Amino acid sequence: MDKRYEVRAAVRDEWEDAMALAWRSFKKFVAPDYSDMGVKEFSNFISDNGIYKMFLIGEYKLWVAVLDGEIVGMISIRAKRHISLLFVDDKHQRMGIGRDLINTATDYMKQNGETFATVNASPYGINFYHALGFKDTRSEYVDSGMRVTPMRLDFKK
Repeated sequence: MDKRYEVRAAVRDEWEDAMALAWRSFKKFVAPDYSDMGVKEFSNFISDNGIYKMFLIGEYKLWVAVLDGEIVGMISIRAKRHISLLFVDDKHQRMGIGRDLINTATDYMKQNGETFATVNASPYGINFYHALGFKDTRSEYVDSGMRVTPMRLDFKK
């Protein structure tokens, strides 16, 4: 496929658009598998001023995929190696954007000495993460109404 989108670090003015994309995608693909409490917990998380402040000082990394000036994908990491959010706009899925976002985040992790990445995958994302080599570290559980399967990707030496 001709890659017409760009993956790059997000700038301050893109935070709200990235979180809006996360919310739209979450509502469509993830929320149906979550309880009302889980949906509220996710909403609270992406609107938390604390993670925005962490982003501003560089402790919460955020990359975006941009196509024709529009954010069509986003990934964030916290604690240096945990994928916190990964969403691709529904009209742009299956174009390699999610894989490129993962590669960008894991390249950053490797450059900073990390040897593995972790994620708490939603039921919707499990097959995607498995296809990229992530392995379950325990079975699915519910945390604050959110169904998650903890996973890990060990980086090749």
